[in-house]
Amino acid sequence: MPLARLAILLVFGIILGVPFIFRPPEATPPRDAATLVVITPHNEQIRLEFATAFDEWHRANYNQPAVIDWRQPGGTSEIRKQLNALYKKAIATGQLRTDGTLEYGSMPFDLCFGGGSYEHDQLRIGVSDTPPGGKEPVNLSISAPAGFTDAEIKEWFGDNIIGAGYLYEPGDPAKNVPGQNWIGSALSGFGIVYNRDALKRLGLPEPANWPDLCDPRYSGWLALADPRASGSVETSFNSILDNFGWDEGWRILRDMCANARSFANSSPKIPLDVSAGEAAAGLSIDYYGRYQSQAVMRPGETPETSRVGYIDPIGTTFIDADPITILRGGPNPELARRFVRFVLSDQGQALWQFPTRSAGDTLGPVNYELRRMPVRRDFIEANIDRFVDKVDPFKLASTTPSRNWRSAVKPMMGAFAIDIHHDIRAAWDAMHEAEKNGASAENMARMRALFYAWPEHTLTKKNADGTTTTEQLIFSEANYKAIRADWREAEKGGRMNDVRIAYTEFFRKNYREIVRIARVSGNQ
Repeated sequence: MPLARLAILLVFGIILGVPFIFRPPEATPPRDAATLVVITPHNEQIRLEFATAFDEWHRANYNQPAVIDWRQPGGTSEIRKQLNALYKKAIATGQLRTDGTLEYGSMPFDLCFGGGSYEHDQLRIGVSDTPPGGKEPVNLSISAPAGFTDAEIKEWFGDNIIGAGYLYEPGDPAKNVPGQNWIGSALSGFGIVYNRDALKRLGLPEPANWPDLCDPRYSGWLALADPRASGSVETSFNSILDNFGWDEGWRILRDMCANARSFANSSPKIPLDVSAGEAAAGLSIDYYGRYQSQAVMRPGETPETSRVGYIDPIGTTFIDADPITILRGGPNPELARRFVRFVLSDQGQALWQFPTRSAGDTLGPVNYELRRMPVRRDFIEANIDRFVDKVDPFKLASTTPSRNWRSAVKPMMGAFAIDIHHDIRAAWDAMHEAEKNGASAENMARMRALFYAWPEHTLTKKNADGTTTTEQLIFSEANYKAIRADWREAEKGGRMNDVRIAYTEFFRKNYREIVRIARVSGNQ
C-alpha cells in the first residue's frame, strides 16, 4: 500500500476514534439500585432532572438508590399505539389470568409519564381482542388504578378541578368504578408564542387572544402544526372550538389556517420557527414557548422584553393535566407508586418551575429550568414568588366544558386547509386583495360565503329489509352527532378515504372559485 494512502487511513482512523477515546464513561447503576422502567414523550432535560431527584428522594426515604430506565419511542400518540399493540398481543396470546388481569412483570414498562389527559384516558379505556379458545372479545384496560388513600388524594388535589378538567382520573363512584387510572403530575397550557421583532416589521401588536391571529397581515407568517401528527396541537385547536362555539370557532380555525406559512409535523418546531424569525407567531404548549423565550434571552432581558414572547389567552386557555399512568402488569408496581408520590412531593413539584439550585438549595432542578406548571394548587399558592414564571394556571384556565367536537378537528382541518394549503392561501389573499381594490359588496359577499361554506355529508342508512338509503346532511352543529356516527361506520367499512376526498374537493372548488371572482372583480 502506498505510504500516502496509509497515512490518510491512519489520520481517518484517529479522527473516528477521538470521540470514543475522550467520551466520559457511562455511569454504572449501583448493584442494589431499584430500577423503574418508564415510557415517556418527555425531553432529555425533564428526564435528567427527574432521574436525579428521584434517586435523591428514594435514598432519603427508603435508604436505597433508584434509577430510571427511560424508553422514548416518540410522542404520546406513538406511545399509545405501541402500548395498544403490546396489550392486544397479551390478550391474543393467552397471558390473561382467569380473572382478566395480568401477572406482574408480564409487561415491560412500569409507568407512562407525560402527555395529555385525553391520551391517558385512552389507556384507561384500553384494548380488546379475543383470547385463545374464546368466542367473544375481552376488554383490557392498559392502566392500573394507583390506589392512593382518599386522604392522600385530597391533600394533593383538593376538589380535583382545573378549569373544565380534572387533576386526576375520577372514576365513577356512582357505579363503583375505581378512579386514579391516571394522576396529574404537572399542568400544560396551550397559548401563543410570538416574535416581537417580526411583529414590529409587520405592523402588528402583540397577540392577546386567538382571534388576533386571524388578521390577514399574518398571511404567510403564522406557524401551525398538523393536528393529525400532534395530539397537543389537536387539543389546542379543539379548545378554540370549545371556547368560541361552533360557528365562531371554526371561522377562527379557518382564518388561522389561511394565514399559516406551513403545517409542521411536530409541535416543538413551532417555537423554533418563531424564534428564528421564519414566523411572527404560532400556537404552542406553554413550556415550549417559555423555554424558547428563555433560550434567546440576552443578559439583562426578561420574559417581557425578550425577542420571543409567550402568552396564555386569559379565560380561553385550556389547562390540561399532564398525567402519570401506572401500567397494568408492570414489573415493579410498588416502585411505580413511590415515583408518583415523589412527583407530587414538594421536591418533585419544585422541579417544574423553580430556578436551578444555588448553593445550599435543596429544592429545584440542578441543571435545567423546566418552565412547566406544577399540578398541586397548594404548592403554587405557597411558592409562586419563587417561580421562574409567576403564573397561576388555576386563574388562567377556561371553565368551558368540552363540547365533544374533538373528533372533527383532524378530518375537517385536513380537508379545508392542510391538504390543500396552496388553495386556501390563494383564496384568502385574493379575497383580501379584492377588498382593498374596491370589489363590490355583492362580490365580497359571494367570496366570503364560498370561503366559509361547509360540504354536504352523504349519510348512509341501513333499512330493516337489508337495503340502504342515503341522506344529504350539511356539516353543522345540529348534524354533527349523526355525521360522527357515520364516520365511525365509514372507518369500519373502508370508505372514510372517499369521504375525506369528497370534502377536500368541495373546499378546493370553492377556493378556486374565489380566486376567479377576485380576478374578475379586479378587471372591472
